[in-house]
Amino acid sequence: MVVYFAFSEYMKQLFITLFLVSGLFYSAISQDYQKSANDGFVVTRMVEKFHIAPKPTDNAFSENLWQQVIESLDDERIYFTAGDLMLLNSWKQQLDEQVLQRKTDFLVLLGGLYQKRLQKVDSLLADVCKKPFDFSVDEYYTAKEDSSWPQAEAEAKAKITRIIKWNVLEALQEEYPGKNLNKQFLDTAQLVFQKKVASAYKREISSILNSPGGVPKHIGDAWCSAIALYYDPHTEYFPLTEKENFDAALGQQPYRFGFRTRRAKDKGVVIDELEPGSPAFKSGMLNKGDKFETIQWEGKQPIDVSDAAPRELGKMLDESNHDKLSITVKKADGTTRTVTLVKEMVEEQEEDDDDKVKSFLLKGSKVVGYISLPAFYSDWENEEEGVKGCANDVAKEILKLKKENITGLILDLRFNGGGSLQEAAELTGIFIDGGPVHQLKPKAGKIFTLKDVNRGTIYDGPLLVLVNGYSASASEMVAGALRDYNRALIVGSSTYGKATGQVVFPMDTTVAIETIHEKQSESYIKITTGQLFRIDGSTAQFAGVKPDVELPGLLEAQSNKEADEKFALKPTTIEANKYYKAYPPLPVASLQQLAKNIADTSAWFKSLKKYLQVKGQQKEWEDISLKWAPVKEEAEDTDFPEPGQATYFKIENNAYELEKLKANDGLRQLNDFFKNYLLHDAYLEISYRLLLQM
Repeated sequence: MVVYFAFSEYMKQLFITLFLVSGLFYSAISQDYQKSANDGFVVTRMVEKFHIAPKPTDNAFSENLWQQVIESLDDERIYFTAGDLMLLNSWKQQLDEQVLQRKTDFLVLLGGLYQKRLQKVDSLLADVCKKPFDFSVDEYYTAKEDSSWPQAEAEAKAKITRIIKWNVLEALQEEYPGKNLNKQFLDTAQLVFQKKVASAYKREISSILNSPGGVPKHIGDAWCSAIALYYDPHTEYFPLTEKENFDAALGQQPYRFGFRTRRAKDKGVVIDELEPGSPAFKSGMLNKGDKFETIQWEGKQPIDVSDAAPRELGKMLDESNHDKLSITVKKADGTTRTVTLVKEMVEEQEEDDDDKVKSFLLKGSKVVGYISLPAFYSDWENEEEGVKGCANDVAKEILKLKKENITGLILDLRFNGGGSLQEAAELTGIFIDGGPVHQLKPKAGKIFTLKDVNRGTIYDGPLLVLVNGYSASASEMVAGALRDYNRALIVGSSTYGKATGQVVFPMDTTVAIETIHEKQSESYIKITTGQLFRIDGSTAQFAGVKPDVELPGLLEAQSNKEADEKFALKPTTIEANKYYKAYPPLPVASLQQLAKNIADTSAWFKSLKKYLQVKGQQKEWEDISLKWAPVKEEAEDTDFPEPGQATYFKIENNAYELEKLKANDGLRQLNDFFKNYLLHDAYLEISYRLLLQM
């Protein structure tokens, strides 16, 4: 009976909605979604033309599109209601027709419901935190509740309350780990976190409602992104700003306002530095220490960011590279000032170029070089010369380290998610004396071999490469090639398992791969156009690159690799390349035994193994206690100590770097932070000891 009345009420709402948006009013709203409808159709045509494994636009496509769009808009299931889902469910088998016919009916309905629900939750949040939570009562946030939508407003409010209570508990545990906090203290301490968590939700809602394009753009981007995702996890739809930011991550000059930020002493975000020549610098109205109060995109309502975190503010500032943004700041004297800015491409300072790749000297019984490469990036403007790509920058760091008479080198590719395959080939070539390094199988045509065409090496001494479960794509290609050549000892945990290559296209069905840089567009699509293989014919797809010396890693407690992705392409193999000559085998067996002996006697690795065992025994999703005592006990059971300080080496900078640090306090502080981090890195200590035996 309850379901019947709920459904009946929503049928009335649907009738009213259809009535209101009829005629000219409907036409006006529909226009807000027409670009997204057009782009969604073009995505399917572009994929059909270029994707290595396209799929039909059929009922399976429709159901997955429906599921992914709803999930991306409301992953916590706090906005939509069960009644909303009843309405939307009737479209589950019709979305393929909506896409192929470029219709906006579903988008208009979805957008209207979503905007209404955002506004309703925004109003509920004000009531949720009117009084302190009671962390002494037996209350749970359940797995069933997490996977369902609330039936009515009262149930929605109760669910939001429990989610915020859960977030506050986690924040308290992080702030006071392992402490026995009494009710009086909890009642007082939690109020700060209550407001902080609720404000974050309100800012998220405000950002959706008041970012450029508002709800229609947010819905449209989710629509097109869900269509692209159906083909594989790395085929992605890019609105113009996202495409520009993607290019910047790979080495192209980014669009910037021109300020760097840091967390304020009390709360919120302040300007830490202005970049000379940037829009923020040229405005003459902003200064170091100014605190952000509000931001407002042109034509939208202001968003309160007075207690935002730096990362949260950064996400909001990334919404557009071309719209005007008014920023209100509080000055040091307490006055406020508002300035309107538009991002520009700002030339990087020379020192920024030199600091993209970090290197250090590990000095103990022998001197070992260490180079960290956290991401691949390319020389977009000088591709033929390759003067600003990451391979060239690594080569420069090696030359600096060789002047310090290093006897071995550690290349750290942990957490490196990949990038340009050409850069991966060139980076591999630094360490081998010419030859094939990777193989690429396109949609059609013969297999293409990427080669190191330069004879000779920049570094030919003992080499160790550090990887983990977050090392992906180009990082895996480098690690795999160096292992196939017996050129490096690979140490760490198995890599992510992505062995596919992508190309970014403008949304234009007439474009060819050869002409993609000649055409501009308001939106783009990154399409998986090829599969990558090692020179022995195997692939890192799903399996990753298994290290020679395997050490436990935190990612083992999670299911978060390529093989776990719903639409990941299945691995295949090809014939090995016949024209490469491996170096003599490394003494892998003895080095494995040495690493095992070190890890077995290490207090930190023992604690890590215990942590992984506890996490491995936990169910995929359990009911979560919202009581302080159980949360505290669980944290104690699964926590493990920080690694101890390295005893086999001390960390120093090379001579060139020391001179540079003398003149820059900011660089010196960052340098000291990184050095301290490395001194407490248990994996680096094992790597150093292994290199001593190579």
